[in-house]
Amino acid sequence: MLFIYILTTNYAAAAQTAMIAIDVDTNEVLLQNNANVRLHPAGITKLMTLYVAFQAIESGEVSLHKIITVSNKASWAIGSEAKLDDGTEIALRYLIRASGVRGANDASMAIAEGLSGSEELFAQRMNRTAKFLGLTSSTWKNPHGLTETGHKSTAKDLATLFISHAKDFPAYFNLFSRITTNIGVREVANSSRHILRAIEGVSGAKYGYTRAAGYSSVAYVERRGKRIVVAVLGEKSKTALTARMSSVIDAAYETIQPN
Repeated sequence: MLFIYILTTNYAAAAQTAMIAIDVDTNEVLLQNNANVRLHPAGITKLMTLYVAFQAIESGEVSLHKIITVSNKASWAIGSEAKLDDGTEIALRYLIRASGVRGANDASMAIAEGLSGSEELFAQRMNRTAKFLGLTSSTWKNPHGLTETGHKSTAKDLATLFISHAKDFPAYFNLFSRITTNIGVREVANSSRHILRAIEGVSGAKYGYTRAAGYSSVAYVERRGKRIVVAVLGEKSKTALTARMSSVIDAAYETIQPN
């Protein structure tokens, strides 16, 4: 499995770019380009993983205090990580912080296995939940976003998913605004901090990168009392992503008529 992930990540060509800006209150699409093209979502995948986890917590299926044992498979997840060792016992709340803030692949895998027993069963749950939310162009194969054949989403679906987080689980949404957080075993920095710090009005963001996906992000923004969500996928660098996010946000607000 490790070899497969390395192979696909290193040799897949970066995807085309896509973007969308949606008015949170009206669901109006303010701007879009390639918004319905299926692309690799990279680490933004964790929004789907966390939505399933929050659903499970709110329904009473599981507690934030549930202790999950990190498997060998989870401990070997490559890329962004919380550095969780095989056999580590850790509360679900810390895994959620590691996944939501750091974007940790090992923590995301541990969440999946802790809730559903296996990555495969959790992916099935992700797809059922996506269907329930109307994310009709997304297919989820894993909980972390490492490149895998068929694991695809769109700018529109990812923006819609972020809006669903804010509306359905407002008590947890501050997770996406934290610059740092404690994950029980260490303090970690937010992988989206360059977006949170650089762009006016951003109150939540999720970032992802793989070679196949490029640099991508989704952001929740409030300016002048108006809230929008913007997704940008497939940029060539963090600098280009931040600049593109900023320009799309500025342009989106230019389309909104004053009250």
